[in-house]
Amino acid sequence: MSSKPSSSPEWEDKTVYPSTTPADDLNYNGHEHAQYTDVEVALGEDEITQRNPIFRKLGGLFNKGVEARGIERVPEDERDGKHTIGLLLLWWSVNMVVSTLPIGLLAQAYYTLTFHSAVAAIVTFTALGAAFTAFIATLGPKTGLRTMVITRYSVGYIGATIFSVLNILTQLGFSVVAIILGGQTLTNVSNDKLPVEASIVIVGFLAVVLCFVGYEALHLWERYAWILLFIFYCCMWGLAGHKGFEMGAQQAKQATGKEYAGDFLSFGGIVFSSASGWAPVAADFNCRLPSNIKAWKVFLLTWFGLMVPLLFVEILSAALMTVPAYAEAFEEGDAGGVLATVFEPWGGGGKFILVIFAFSIISNLIPNTYSAALSCQCLLPAFQKIPRALWTILVFVIYTVAAVAGRDHFSEILSNFLAILGYWIAFFVVVVFEEHYIFRYLFHRQGDNSGGPSRGYDLNIYDNFKKLPIGIAGILACCCGAGAAVVGMAQVWYIGPVGKLFGEYGGDLGFEMSAIVTAIIYPPLRYIEYRLVGR
Repeated sequence: MSSKPSSSPEWEDKTVYPSTTPADDLNYNGHEHAQYTDVEVALGEDEITQRNPIFRKLGGLFNKGVEARGIERVPEDERDGKHTIGLLLLWWSVNMVVSTLPIGLLAQAYYTLTFHSAVAAIVTFTALGAAFTAFIATLGPKTGLRTMVITRYSVGYIGATIFSVLNILTQLGFSVVAIILGGQTLTNVSNDKLPVEASIVIVGFLAVVLCFVGYEALHLWERYAWILLFIFYCCMWGLAGHKGFEMGAQQAKQATGKEYAGDFLSFGGIVFSSASGWAPVAADFNCRLPSNIKAWKVFLLTWFGLMVPLLFVEILSAALMTVPAYAEAFEEGDAGGVLATVFEPWGGGGKFILVIFAFSIISNLIPNTYSAALSCQCLLPAFQKIPRALWTILVFVIYTVAAVAGRDHFSEILSNFLAILGYWIAFFVVVVFEEHYIFRYLFHRQGDNSGGPSRGYDLNIYDNFKKLPIGIAGILACCCGAGAAVVGMAQVWYIGPVGKLFGEYGGDLGFEMSAIVTAIIYPPLRYIEYRLVGR
């Protein structure tokens, strides 16, 4: 977002900005720009509560603190910096949960990697995936918009609807994985007296209550939820150390040559997805921050907010698989069985900790449920007339039913879902990144005022189909990226031609191929689109 060019009347009155002074990184040319003026299309909270009979019926709940705002842009006078720390602590709580633990377990169990190879993959691919999410997070305060709405400026209204469908499926998938593990853990604590189906419903219900209330409630919960879990994870390090780590236990099973590279890449794709999977929701939780907050601050707080818990928990789980008793527990059961074995020496105290771990899933379900509900509103204009709070209930019902149906296939769901997830995340982030830095920044920094896309975001048109980009360039580029992902993928049910280069089981280069091809194709297509259509 930046000011309009100084010398071309074509750009007059097209770009609308928040009313406060812009962040320093918006002054791309180093020149002092005029103050932003806010032509009011951002509805206030009070206006939203009166928008139609459905909202008015829920007026009592809105008056008691339930968030009425959905995908409508947040006006500057309703923003503040009180949740800036949430850029760090929210992601700590979201990822310091029991559903992060199985990722490290897969390194040895599914990909025969040693502990050292697993750590190398975890650090490398988490750093990359967290950077994808952190970039998207910087756009929330700048625009006051939710993530899926921001994509309309890259791929148009139709393309953003497609992204919203993919995001709904992504968040439902994350929720299914998380709630199954929470239910399994709770059932293990009860010695199978509490059916896993009931455990799944109990855990999910507590999460949907917080999501129903909305933005303030979820930030409050996530600010503190990580603390107790961090202590318990430290206890796990101690208990596992007492059992005895055998760091060389997997060495004989680890593949070599191309097969090793394939295993490393495939596991890395899962790790990448566990961090980048938050990119489609990243702006949803900071769009109420002031527009003048520095982009580098948002980026670093988000990046470290993801890196610290993901590295801490995934490296711990990889280390657990070097303890023979824990590796055996995983082979005989599931990740919940590994947790139960770890805390078994503590008897009743250990079972209490397992209960806490089971309910830690709430922290992970919150952003999934909240953002999936927002994406439902993005699908059609009519869906925006249904309050966000009601959409959260529908989302909860869907993923709870799916989790009950797939409760016996947790590891397969986790490994396949996370790998595929990275494919669309890659082309989604690349398109938004290039739109932001090439067409709304670099183009005019080079002094070309001949008619390229505006460097700024006209915040008045975020819901105007006729004024947003038509999105053909973005959709075509993403389709090409998806095709490249198929060529490079390596899954149990299909291995692409490039994936087959890494041996019998292949090596997953899906997200890498998707990102590279999209990055090459999008800029020329977008330039042609603008020259032909003018938006």
